[in-house]
Amino acid sequence: SRGRAQGIARVVRSVDELHRLQPGEILVCRSTTPPWTPAFASIAALVTDTGGVLAHGAIVAREDAIPAVMGTKVGTHVIQDGQRITVDGDAGTVLLA
Repeated sequence: SRGRAQGIARVVRSVDELHRLQPGEILVCRSTTPPWTPAFASIAALVTDTGGVLAHGAIVAREDAIPAVMGTKVGTHVIQDGQRITVDGDAGTVLLA
């Protein structure tokens, strides 16, 4: 999904951990499914390990105009919880600070 956002990464490993996500943070996860949808109302951006343009997260991010980078394969392993990152949906990149 197009756009650019900077913020704090929140690595979330399951839908049961979504309560840790604060408004304006960047959601970093393996993938999303419909139960994750309410979280999109408050995030600044999305980064996933799996998925592509037709994945649930990509579709919801486009609908809500949230920058997203899908299919990083290593996002949840490389990005540290609480780390400041930049998500560039136009370029398909995630920059670590």
